[in-house]
Amino acid sequence: MRLQLYRFHQDDDGTIGLLLAEGMHVCLVGELPWKDNRSNVSRIPDGTYQVEYLERSASGRYRDVYHVRHVEGRTGILIHTGNYTGDREKGLRSDSWGCLLPGKRLGKLSGQRCVLASRSALSLLHEVVDRNDFELEVISHA
Repeated sequence: MRLQLYRFHQDDDGTIGLLLAEGMHVCLVGELPWKDNRSNVSRIPDGTYQVEYLERSASGRYRDVYHVRHVEGRTGILIHTGNYTGDREKGLRSDSWGCLLPGKRLGKLSGQRCVLASRSALSLLHEVVDRNDFELEVISHA
């Protein structure tokens, strides 16, 4: 299966995109702002990636997640739950070190924009791909 992530907005609170499967809306995705693909502070570059389902991440911290593989110059990029994707270099909160955070809607927590209902959005992704590996095409319009 091939999914597309269309990024449509970026600011210091992060990057927001829409995840589609066969043209159908799956969920929103929050990512860090673009910082030249620097580890731990940047979203991943546009491109096509193989994504592997993991019962448990390599660190053991995350369960029932997806690993975005073969990101040039990067390792450990996951799709996992979380809310904040702000620019830490500007003092904002972030639950991501370069990972993709699914959400059902946008909102604000402590005055910072974020993705909300992340657990239910990840559950929806599980339903769509049936916890199988898939291909992810990432396209920025922001």
